[in-house]
Amino acid sequence: MSLILEGVSKIVNGQPHIYDTNLKLQSGTMNVLLGPTSSGKTSLMRLMAGLDVPTTGNIIWEGQDVTGMRVQDRGIAMVYQQFINYPSMTVYDNIASPMRLLKQSTSQIDAAVKKSADLMKLGPFLDRKPLELSGGQQQRCALARALVKDAGLVLLDEPLANLDYKLREELRAEIPKIFEEAGSIFVYATTEPEEALLLGGNTAAMWEGKITQFGLTPMVYRKPINATTARVFSDPPMNFLKIQKIGKRLQFGDGQAAAASGAFEGLSDGDYIAGFRPNHLELEKPCAEALEFSGKLRVTEITGSETFVHLDHQGDNWVGLIHGVRNLKIGMALSVYLDPSHVYIFAQDGTSVAPASYATAA
Repeated sequence: MSLILEGVSKIVNGQPHIYDTNLKLQSGTMNVLLGPTSSGKTSLMRLMAGLDVPTTGNIIWEGQDVTGMRVQDRGIAMVYQQFINYPSMTVYDNIASPMRLLKQSTSQIDAAVKKSADLMKLGPFLDRKPLELSGGQQQRCALARALVKDAGLVLLDEPLANLDYKLREELRAEIPKIFEEAGSIFVYATTEPEEALLLGGNTAAMWEGKITQFGLTPMVYRKPINATTARVFSDPPMNFLKIQKIGKRLQFGDGQAAAASGAFEGLSDGDYIAGFRPNHLELEKPCAEALEFSGKLRVTEITGSETFVHLDHQGDNWVGLIHGVRNLKIGMALSVYLDPSHVYIFAQDGTSVAPASYATAA
């Protein structure tokens, strides 16, 4: 079982919402669409579901071209950010409603509802109405209704976005286990890189209607093929800095230099862009080879056990994610350190030419 998008695009009022896209998803896989708001995640899901018809291209489902097929004839399930339950029905009846529409037998419905409810830990609440449940339980009810259809394709459009932090964390941990048992193709849209890493499977990084990279989630994270993917798959976004390769040295934009060893040794002399994630900036020197950068502190954000440090570095806005709570004064000059092994190198057009050394070790 597979879902194949062949040259699929979507243009609305002359504006491209989805550029020419080729994608193949296999049964039993979790596939994350990761990108910021308006990157095209929901538009792509609507094309997969049949809610919209592509401007160009074909959608192949289980070997059949379903490009013009109605959504109700495709056997798919979809859960939105604004989860919907029928308030007048019990949890049991909410979950059973798709099967009743398909006129399945009472015994089939009962077995499927109980199985789905158990997966979602809703067994004790089947006689309650949705408004008698917590927010997390209501979302579980919507998810259970999607799973009970035994659909080959399940689309989840930011299903946890409206839940509080504790509920999101709880469901994030449970969702991969639940979906392992279903064997369907799951497509999960999110704006959060952390969520993509927690869900695992495959990730398609999206930016302005384009899939910039698709593959196993750890590989897309550790070895982005371009600067756009690296920016998408980093929260806060990756920091960038102009550099030059001169002989056996890397010359950074503010006079810092490092040996061009390891993955950087084979680079041709010339101009490049260095990228590094916020969590790799440190306030204490991590190693003898560490690079030191100076900037002006713009703002700090304390998140509990960590501090986001926003720096103005020669007109560029950098963000560092520093362990611990730091008492720093806004406007002060601040030095930050970077282990060169955590630096990614991109060509001037954004194409990756050397992943960070730590990424090549895995």
